[in-house]
Amino acid sequence: MSVYSSKTTNTSILKSFSSADRERIKTAALNKVRFITPKEKGIVESVRVALEEKNFHLIQEFTYFLREADLCDEEVVQIMKDARKIVHSLTPDFANLVEALLSVNWKKYSPAAIQAYTEFSIDVMIAHNSYIQIGITKLILNWIPSDQESAEWLEGCPSERVKAELETVHNLLNRILTAVPMAFDVVIDTIAAKFPYFKKPAHVTAGYLHNVLWLMDYKPVFEELLLQLVLQKLLILDVNAPRDEIEALKEETDDEDDKMEDEAIFQMDDVSVPPKPPQALEHPIGQMLDICLMKLFKFVDDKCRPQPDCSDDQRVAKTRFFKTLVHIFDEVLLPSHNTHHVQFVIFHACSIRPAYAEIFLTSLWQKVQNPNVSSIIRHAAVSYIASFLARAKFVPLSTITYYLKELSNWANNYINDSDEFSSKNCSLKANMVFFSVCQAMFYLIAFRARDLTINHKNLTLLNTLQLSRLAMCHFNPLRYCLPPVATAFAGVTRTHQLAYCHTVLERNARRKLATIYGHDKLMPEETLETFFPFDPYILPLSNKYIEPNYLVYRVHELEESAENVAIETVRRKRGDSEMVEDDDFILADKRQKISELSKSQQFDKQFYYGASPGFNQ
Repeated sequence: MSVYSSKTTNTSILKSFSSADRERIKTAALNKVRFITPKEKGIVESVRVALEEKNFHLIQEFTYFLREADLCDEEVVQIMKDARKIVHSLTPDFANLVEALLSVNWKKYSPAAIQAYTEFSIDVMIAHNSYIQIGITKLILNWIPSDQESAEWLEGCPSERVKAELETVHNLLNRILTAVPMAFDVVIDTIAAKFPYFKKPAHVTAGYLHNVLWLMDYKPVFEELLLQLVLQKLLILDVNAPRDEIEALKEETDDEDDKMEDEAIFQMDDVSVPPKPPQALEHPIGQMLDICLMKLFKFVDDKCRPQPDCSDDQRVAKTRFFKTLVHIFDEVLLPSHNTHHVQFVIFHACSIRPAYAEIFLTSLWQKVQNPNVSSIIRHAAVSYIASFLARAKFVPLSTITYYLKELSNWANNYINDSDEFSSKNCSLKANMVFFSVCQAMFYLIAFRARDLTINHKNLTLLNTLQLSRLAMCHFNPLRYCLPPVATAFAGVTRTHQLAYCHTVLERNARRKLATIYGHDKLMPEETLETFFPFDPYILPLSNKYIEPNYLVYRVHELEESAENVAIETVRRKRGDSEMVEDDDFILADKRQKISELSKSQQFDKQFYYGASPGFNQ
């Protein structure tokens, strides 16, 4: 046993090999043993034997050769040229061979090899429709950056090397779509199927979006379907990047920056510090959404903005694109609740031309007036009208006053029609659109109070809106409005003697208290569930497209008197309605302190942000 053991321990057959050595030996064995025959016979002979002798052995060997051998440029050129000669013979029986040919990694070869690959790809898809799916999928897969290529995609823009490779892909795809019109549906389905998962790195999704927008640029026929797909995918990102999470991370970052600046103050005297460029978000999905929206804003800008020397036909084409965008908005964004940033695509597009804003507002207002449209959609359309008119700098005051008149007429006609019925159902569910219209008016008047009360002419206009009748009617819309909206509206109308809503607010507050203390919770029908879609935009990189046209709330002379009334009200311990009213224009930290004075105001915290009128923004 000792002799046998000594021999086996010294044998060289147990010597270990590194993984690199094994891979090198494997490749050498494959090339020297298996692939001598396929290289000598070639693809033409292998296909002939398969067709005439029904012997697919050579085809199988040649397929293995294509998949595993390290081809040189000359071999690629020769194989692709030979394959083009027999392209009509490559029936579905040779699907594995064709797939192997289309899977050749053409990126690493010479321009001649790339050209040969391109010509074969077009010929085989024209000759056999069954290979369109394989060919298109191989092309689309080149759109997806690898997880390790982040350095090649800075803020969603490819490096020169990657851009050159992608030009080859898009040129080939363009030729295929021109030669094979039936490839249209395949391209749409493949793009949708291969869209990266939302938890992938930011450069992966941004790189894929870059290519989708590139395709729409040279093939406008894809615009409607692909824009709809892009917005659907960005909605997923928006939902998974909540505003509160992004703000929390930004606050932490800002605190750290403030500490660093405080430390640097003692080291820098009389030195002007240039403004810091916008920093990428720490939130991964938020950063991805920021980059993608920045690219989409630029694309929409290029498509919608007419150049000074553009022809009438080009101007019409740009208007047509915007109408397509509005249609997609109706299908995708309008039914989506409580999104934060994606809807700003339409906000930016409307800022390009006044005619676009008119088209957008008209489309929304038509839905509000249409009784055949569901109440949920009409409610959302009203919210978009109010938020858009409040926040858009580019909307003239005449447009705001026009829609205030339209909203007032509709609401007053609704009240007139309701008087005909003996039984008056004032529930939220039965009158949702009416309450939405009233809240839109109250919100818009409170937010744009400075512009709407700047002179006697504007005040006279507000007096014609019958605001007192709306606030005092038997439907009691102030009861269902968001508390910040109702109280801000009451403050403005009281100051300018347009309406006196405090009695209604106090009665509603007592009813609200009875609900809280009697049932330990607020009943669902007590408050109109809504949101203001154009609340402040907090994504730093893409904000450059929004900020120049976005209206931040401006302090009105009403604010000072409102705060004084709030203090007086607290001292007198009056009803909660007055405290909420004047608390509305106080900064967030002061609002928090005053809200602790009553349980009913603690309940109102749920309306801050997302459902906030943003008077302190």
